[in-house]
Amino acid sequence: MSAAANVQKAGERIVLAHGGGGELMGRLLRDHVLSALSNEHLAPLTDGAVLPWDGSALVFTTDSYVVTPLEFPGGDIGRLAVVGTVNDLSVMGAAPVALSLGLILEEGLPLAVLDRVVASIAATASEAGVQVVTGDTKVIERQERAGTIDDSSGGMFINTSGIGRMRPNPQLSVDRVAPGDAILLNGTLADHGLAIMSLRNGIEFETPLRSDAAPLNGLIADMLATGADIKFLRDATRGGLAGVLADISAGASVSIEVAERDLRVTPTTRHAAELLGLDPLTIANEGKVVCVVAEKGVGPVLEAMCRHPLGREAARIGRIADTRPPLVELLTRAGGRRIVQRPYGEELPRIC
Repeated sequence: MSAAANVQKAGERIVLAHGGGGELMGRLLRDHVLSALSNEHLAPLTDGAVLPWDGSALVFTTDSYVVTPLEFPGGDIGRLAVVGTVNDLSVMGAAPVALSLGLILEEGLPLAVLDRVVASIAATASEAGVQVVTGDTKVIERQERAGTIDDSSGGMFINTSGIGRMRPNPQLSVDRVAPGDAILLNGTLADHGLAIMSLRNGIEFETPLRSDAAPLNGLIADMLATGADIKFLRDATRGGLAGVLADISAGASVSIEVAERDLRVTPTTRHAAELLGLDPLTIANEGKVVCVVAEKGVGPVLEAMCRHPLGREAARIGRIADTRPPLVELLTRAGGRRIVQRPYGEELPRIC
């Protein structure tokens, strides 16, 4: 194939030559990545970014994203990557500062899809107040796989790492959780996982399901600014609310009671869960934070949450109980009790 023909093909879809470190890779980065993410830290294109620091505690995290399909109602793999890393830093008590971006592109991926995802990364980073300051791009051969949404197009995988500056005096540790503490949640459950699963299964509803993917750093900053004794924060991603509560119970050796009547699940999400035979408590969320706070701090923290756009449906959903053995119980609407367990495996593969 001539160089001209190869370039023409590269203008439409990812080809292996895009990963070779030559002219095509340069064009790919210049025209489809750097044009959206450019800033003074990324511009040198060195192996790392040098950032100013003031000697305060540094928080570092990393995660990889393999969701299919790449685009879904309410988001895409790019928004998910930024949100996931920002939220992991935020629940540690850090103010996110900067991200790295690793793109693994499969041959056959339409460049139009890449452009949309990178634009989404840029928009979400701006929304969260962070910058992508370094990164890497690789291109791999097309993988044979069946049962995907579109077998004719190549895929994409993303790794993001993030650093954050620890906020003043957060004391977040599961070891501090104690009987009498309250459990708060900032909104509805299971929207992300069921939006993707419904799309995969071709299930449509009158009210469309949308992922809740959103950066939580602003909401969490407002919560911490109340000065309340917040003891533990965690975003309820894989494993859902059930997984987080199980981790708290095991980590602090405490029992937890959660009231079903106080859990918010939209009618459409509940209907989708019933159709698919899934429990909303175990489904991944990408814009929900679980907060354990001392009783006297419940009012101020809930007020701060409800003032923020991502916390308007915040509620107290349960409490830390002084019972043995340590377990998590759901107090049902019918007046019974059901033990809530951590999911055994991944009910929904490749949802983040």
